[in-house]
Amino acid sequence: MANTTSARKAARKIARRTVINKARRSRVRGAVTKVEEAIAAGDRNKALEAMKEAEPQLMSAARRGQLHRNTASRKVSRLSKRIAKLAQ
Repeated sequence: MANTTSARKAARKIARRTVINKARRSRVRGAVTKVEEAIAAGDRNKALEAMKEAEPQLMSAARRGQLHRNTASRKVSRLSKRIAKLAQ
């Protein structure tokens, strides 16, 4: 348990940020899952719509430090590549 006033305040701040970070992380995961489900179903239009939702989520998570920017870019790239394969 925190002893000093500043440590108590830091613990409160961490608890608040944790809730926000968890919500943000689950939003990103959900958006990516929607894209992957649409790809698995072979529905290109649905996948493109889901991708329009997922890409900004991923990039904003990278901007806020939830994900490394290279990780977010890699996920976007790989999903886009898989969607492009559906057109063939």
